[in-house]
Amino acid sequence: MPHRAVVVLNILLASIAVAAEPPARPKQDANGNPIRYAPTGHVSNYDEAKVGAYTLPDPLVLISGERVRDAATWETRRRPELIALHEAEIFGRVPVMAPRVGFEAVSTQAGALDGAAVRKHIVVKFSSRTGAAGEDVKVDVVLLLPTNARGPVPVLLHALFGYPPGIEPPPPAPSADGKAAPAPRRFAETGPMADILARGYGYATVRYTAFEGDRADTNLTGVRRLALPRGQEKPAAGEWGTIAAWAWGLGRVLDYLETDLAVDARRVGLVGHSRLGKTVLWAGARDPRFALVFSSCSGEMGAALARRDYGETVDDMAANFPWQFAGAFQKYPGRWAEMPVDAHTLIALSAPRPVFVTGGTQDQWADPHGEFLAMVAAGPVYRLLGKRDLGATTLPPLDTSLITGELGFYYHTGGHTITPADWKVFLEFSGRHLRPSAMPASR
Repeated sequence: MPHRAVVVLNILLASIAVAAEPPARPKQDANGNPIRYAPTGHVSNYDEAKVGAYTLPDPLVLISGERVRDAATWETRRRPELIALHEAEIFGRVPVMAPRVGFEAVSTQAGALDGAAVRKHIVVKFSSRTGAAGEDVKVDVVLLLPTNARGPVPVLLHALFGYPPGIEPPPPAPSADGKAAPAPRRFAETGPMADILARGYGYATVRYTAFEGDRADTNLTGVRRLALPRGQEKPAAGEWGTIAAWAWGLGRVLDYLETDLAVDARRVGLVGHSRLGKTVLWAGARDPRFALVFSSCSGEMGAALARRDYGETVDDMAANFPWQFAGAFQKYPGRWAEMPVDAHTLIALSAPRPVFVTGGTQDQWADPHGEFLAMVAAGPVYRLLGKRDLGATTLPPLDTSLITGELGFYYHTGGHTITPADWKVFLEFSGRHLRPSAMPASR
């Protein structure tokens, strides 16, 4: 073949090869929302017209088909059913041989925060009952109490991504070039501590990964490891994922708070953002001792309806964070409608206790509209128990609070964060229910 013909042929073949390559898949839509491509073939949707029809499980109908018509039936039959379904299908159950727990009061410092607080540093220690290999797990808790408190005070227990105030993180591991890796940057997630204390609350903080890791290579390095029987390498299929482990850990912090005479343990509220918003919803559902829950931007498998095809989906969660859930959760990608529960039943499990949920305009991945609809769908349980629901059935205008009932919602202008406005509205909401200044001081 002449040289020129060979060149032309090679160019033609190269053109065919380029044309055969699939086009690059966009990572964002026109509004900057993330687009994910799940192994099931699902692609993220942000068009309300494409959400599709769905039917939610009725929170007030027993598995037998019998309708729940009174509070006693809810408490003794339907609520236990829903807890069991969430454990078996979504979050996993806490093992019988969960670790032993102990507490150590490390220090007490008067005059913290320019004299506004007494700062206590407590270590919660977890040890194996099973002879599991490895060291005990130690978790730092920082508790700030108002200096001028008269008797026991309510406490906001905030699960953090970062370290509690005053707890120094370990030095970052060196990168491949031998230089110290930069610490990850996060929003300023601690609450307005001076304002919280001035309102008469205590404020407790704890880092979530101190209980259990949150990566593919670390999710069995904490309390879940300590619960493994000898010779077992991972939790049984029906046992806890990491969300359940973090939620269980928050319950153990409450165990400590019950021993502190400066704390009114009947009035401990939970605060968590994003995956920790999911965590506090499950912690509040499982442990009725928690008086109130604030779930910020918790989205899929948190406060947002999973059956709505909008933003993050079951398919994304199961593929990207399998360790956060029970083994049975892996059967639901592409089969959302077959789940026996959804976000509204998770929220309803806290009834009659107050629940406050937020979402952001620039956080459509977490489906704020779906969060609102889940709150609406949880309303019948609150009404059955003699409490007030959200007070609305259509999404309110932006930056408008719905906090007249035991269900509260706020849709802020902004992104995936707890904004100062969120805190302001939440503290008004919690003040109506925890009443830090109006409650009697005796426990």
